[in-house]
Amino acid sequence: MMFDRRDVLKSCLALSAAATLPRMAGAQGAFAVQPGPWRNFEVVTRLEIAKPTGKTQAWVPVPAVNEAGWFRSLGSTWTTNAPTAALARDPRYGAEMLHVVWADGEPAPAVEVTSRVSARDRATDFAAAAKAAPLSDAERTLYTGGTELIPTDGIVKATSDKVTAGAASDVDKARAIYEWIVENTFRDAKVRGCGIGDIAAMLKSGNLGGKCADLNALYVGLARAAGLPARDVYGIRVAPSKFGYKSLGAGSEIITKAQHCRAEVYLSGFGWVPIDPADVRKVALEEPPGHLAMDDPKVAAARKTLFGASETNWLAYNFAHDLALPGSAGGKLGFLMYPQAETAGLRLDCLDPDSFRYTIRAKELPAA
Repeated sequence: MMFDRRDVLKSCLALSAAATLPRMAGAQGAFAVQPGPWRNFEVVTRLEIAKPTGKTQAWVPVPAVNEAGWFRSLGSTWTTNAPTAALARDPRYGAEMLHVVWADGEPAPAVEVTSRVSARDRATDFAAAAKAAPLSDAERTLYTGGTELIPTDGIVKATSDKVTAGAASDVDKARAIYEWIVENTFRDAKVRGCGIGDIAAMLKSGNLGGKCADLNALYVGLARAAGLPARDVYGIRVAPSKFGYKSLGAGSEIITKAQHCRAEVYLSGFGWVPIDPADVRKVALEEPPGHLAMDDPKVAAARKTLFGASETNWLAYNFAHDLALPGSAGGKLGFLMYPQAETAGLRLDCLDPDSFRYTIRAKELPAA
């Protein structure tokens, strides 16, 4: 894979030029995200096991993110015909899930989980550093370390060093990585689900196509390799975009296949900053009429906004990687963003909700 600093400089020039392009008009005008009123959502996950045999159990992710400026997890309730159902919490990242175990021989295992959250838009003013709380040593270690799918050495470190060469500050490094990913990757519609996020394999193969769990994981890995704390935030879209982007919101109350992860980078003085190069590439591929050029006003506006801001028509589950499901007969998950289930010791395909038989619905609640 060949690139040099000129690629990054061209990207930055393109970003500057984007400010002069016509703005995309949506329901509320330009794609100018600013913190506003909190919005409340209810998400209901209904899961059934079609052909249970032997021991049958499930793990349903529930919101466990609480960030003072933009997201509150307000609790989850559930109904089930299982004798055992309890919340489980990952000790490393704080991810939460409902773990359900049915009685052997139960012919129709089912569970319904209702979660409520409160969220609002967020934006970073890079012209005025805030008084963000510093990370603890433990947090910095966690969010600069490698994972099984996101290593920070080898080709990842070498790529990060080249992309950030000459960057004078952490903000410059963070932006250089973002611009490089926007320029050099693409959204691959053939990838199942949100992808798997094996970034070393992507870089070694030179195939930089994927979806959000691939492209935003690549951002996290390159940022960590550059010494910047970074993390994925795994979640699901729950409402349409109020800025008119068809590709950046849920199209109906049924959000079963609307999972989306975002990235964040921690920048001193600014705190955790939202970053989403994957959604820039999604806009380029999917925003009507489709296959838009990178200098299209819709793409340019998304590219400008999604470094530092995010529209929170979206629910955040957790930040977890390399997650072991309690009581599971299978291996670790790279991340937890979909319902999981096993029957007779075999894990079901979470990316096939029709045969797995789960549905997820969302609705916005009236303001309190």
